[in-house]
Amino acid sequence: MTVSDRPFGRTAAGEPVTAWRLENGRGMAVTVLDYGATIQALEVPDGTGGAVDVALGYDTVAEYEAGDGHLGATIGRVGNRIGGARFSLNGTEYILAKNNGENHLHGGVRGFDRYLWRAEPRGDALVCSRLSPDGEEGYPGALEVSVTFSLTEDGALRIAYDAVSDRDTLVNLTNHTYFNLNGGGSVLDHTLQVFAERFCENDGGCLPTGRLLDVAGTPFDFREPKPIGRDIGADCGQLRLAGGYDHNYVLGGRRAAVLAGEKLVMETETDLPGMQVYTANGLSARPGKGGAVMAPRGAVCLETQLFPNGMNCWGFPSPVLRAGQPLHTETAYRFRTK
Repeated sequence: MTVSDRPFGRTAAGEPVTAWRLENGRGMAVTVLDYGATIQALEVPDGTGGAVDVALGYDTVAEYEAGDGHLGATIGRVGNRIGGARFSLNGTEYILAKNNGENHLHGGVRGFDRYLWRAEPRGDALVCSRLSPDGEEGYPGALEVSVTFSLTEDGALRIAYDAVSDRDTLVNLTNHTYFNLNGGGSVLDHTLQVFAERFCENDGGCLPTGRLLDVAGTPFDFREPKPIGRDIGADCGQLRLAGGYDHNYVLGGRRAAVLAGEKLVMETETDLPGMQVYTANGLSARPGKGGAVMAPRGAVCLETQLFPNGMNCWGFPSPVLRAGQPLHTETAYRFRTK
């Protein structure tokens, strides 16, 4: 395993951004920016002597600062949506930014993806860390958070999240990489298998209502592998509301999903109970790395997480992190050739 770094430019505020590259002995490499603890590139050997960059991204800091979509970024303090942009904890109501209609999304106006993190190599891994101060984006408690990126020799990108707060708070960390296993084009021909029998019903704002629906007999049934595009245009209210798939699946165990392109297969494993399947419905056409054009349904996100809107839905896994209680969770994306 090798770890190297290079300058990646500066933020609008003049902060230097560094790109860190981790490479294993199989020729697999991941590039992580300390801006947003962001996966900028993920190169996977294709079995024919080449490699495919399976992650959407940009070539400059300015594009990450100006762009929406959270490409490759670490999302926090709470990923996904909080209904009404407010929550109650220990008898106190906290008001958050409404940055997604009436709801709070991906940590607010300036979530974790909009900050420069401290980055340092530790052995064969890269650790990105930051202190989210008490009151940041309306959340209580000073939160020390770190994200550890590493590659294994059997072809897995591992992401470990650690956090501890000095006050009770909410935490739901995830990564927002947009995957395309062919390196470009549509993902509608990718096959997807999700190990889940239920998913969260959404309202018109893609906010879970609290109801869990069975996938059986619906376009949301990915228990057996099928092309992502097979049912995405079905006459289904849940699909119409989101413009495609943008739903949390209730996972049945560590094995979450299997995604397959023309040459590559990616298996997702996690210790978290949920995973958002998002088919980039809102990704407007734009240039990405090397001038490649990104577009709606040109990638799929598999965001491992607690269930969205967990504070407002009875029975959902709680995103509350108690003061002094350490949080640790891990997700792995494991690659192989067909």
